[in-house]
Amino acid sequence: MAVDDRGRKLPKGIRYRNGRYEGRFMYEGKSYSVWCNTIGGVQEEKTELMYKLRNGSYIKKSKVTLSEWFDTWMETYKKNTLKRSTFIVYEDYFKRHVKGTSLGDTLITNIRAEHIQKLYNSLVDDNYSLSAIKQVKATIYGSLEQAVKNGMIERNPVKLVDLPKVEGKKERVVMTKGQQVLFMEYAKDSYLYNMLQVMLRTGMRVGEVQALKTSDINKKKGVIHVTRTLQHDKKRGFYESTPKTKTSIRDIPVPAATMKFLDNQRKFWGFKVESLDRYLFIDETGQPLQREKVRTEIRRIMRVIRRDGHEFPNVSPHTFRHTFATRAIEHGMQPQVLKTILGHSSLAMTMDLYSHVLPETRSEAMEKIAGAF
Repeated sequence: MAVDDRGRKLPKGIRYRNGRYEGRFMYEGKSYSVWCNTIGGVQEEKTELMYKLRNGSYIKKSKVTLSEWFDTWMETYKKNTLKRSTFIVYEDYFKRHVKGTSLGDTLITNIRAEHIQKLYNSLVDDNYSLSAIKQVKATIYGSLEQAVKNGMIERNPVKLVDLPKVEGKKERVVMTKGQQVLFMEYAKDSYLYNMLQVMLRTGMRVGEVQALKTSDINKKKGVIHVTRTLQHDKKRGFYESTPKTKTSIRDIPVPAATMKFLDNQRKFWGFKVESLDRYLFIDETGQPLQREKVRTEIRRIMRVIRRDGHEFPNVSPHTFRHTFATRAIEHGMQPQVLKTILGHSSLAMTMDLYSHVLPETRSEAMEKIAGAF
């Protein structure tokens, strides 16, 4: 008879392993097992599972991640039922906010309500509007609802989560000049220092910077060729994808002051000139960067800044893009030029940035035209 770590005899069919109790039994020639921290819990799990088996409601756990299932759902169930524009919106929102994250890499059978809530909370922290969060919810809800219909999971965890309260559309978070200088001063010892400087000085999206290779930098002409983004999921690992839109494939002029951070990055990791096909920005282990690592490092730097008594806003990787655009507007860059550098698909997107410039910039502009009246 099996015993636990205290030498107590255990009921038939139950054993103690690695600090937990396992209950095993056979049903119609197949072996099943359940786990729990207590003997009573195991017995309850066994009873429930046996009931489901006898009544035909048992669902075998599916070893497919949310990202993998989303791709299948879109290709199999939505490709010919959604408008093309809606299909693209679904793919874009999932790609930007779920794919490559811990939630995207989680098996659909293991997703719980708190995982969904954590995603919603992170979107609120990053100043996304309620409408944007609803779009993210729609992509996850729809895919998991189909998984329920297919018998892959018992219930849709999205139904158990309430949307967060968002007071209207929040202003874009942009670092002031002082905050920008302060952040980069505290980031000097970070392994992502050069990357953060490049993001701040070029307005590149984080996925575009992650995918940057030595071969994409033309030092002689002083440009960066943006041709791809880097994605990650649990099954495929790292893989390259096309940029967000056709206009995202672009050349960005790089002044000497910015080029030095690209040069410093090669020296920082001991890059060889001939290593043209490796990613320029990598993590501490030498592996390509995951987006969550960039977010985590930015938050670490923010904590240190606040620990030293400075007030500092919540910033995300996308904040660096908005900050670049704001500095460009403040220094007189024309909308069409900024549109090309940012890779926007329409001028309207760029012009929207002009309505979000910092308060002191608007005040300075009003002072300049005061004499006209």
